[in-house]
Amino acid sequence: MLRVGSVVLGVSDVPRAAAFWMEALGYVPREEMEDDWVVLVPAEGAGVQLALGLSETPVQEHPRIHLDLYAGDAVDQATEVERLVSLGAQRVDWDLYPDDADFVVLADPEGNRFCVIDTGHH
Repeated sequence: MLRVGSVVLGVSDVPRAAAFWMEALGYVPREEMEDDWVVLVPAEGAGVQLALGLSETPVQEHPRIHLDLYAGDAVDQATEVERLVSLGAQRVDWDLYPDDADFVVLADPEGNRFCVIDTGHH
């Protein structure tokens, strides 16, 4: 049976991207970081791995795959969005927001889009 091993993001600066995601998620490198590749794992044990690989392809405005980060409720979501922005994330002027969105679209310092979800919505 197959299972997902890692989610992989293409980045133009692996150390910069790693610094952001380690701080954002509380992750650590699984092994020594290379200039073109690193796999990050939860510092507290089991969980989804995040691999960052050097890429020269441009960031997609509407990516087909992205990360969803879960917050407990609207207050937690707002707090996490502000924390992530203070770490270098940018708010994305997303043109596809529904009227009653439970998510906020951000971009990491590399421009990769991700969402912070209010899991207490509805």
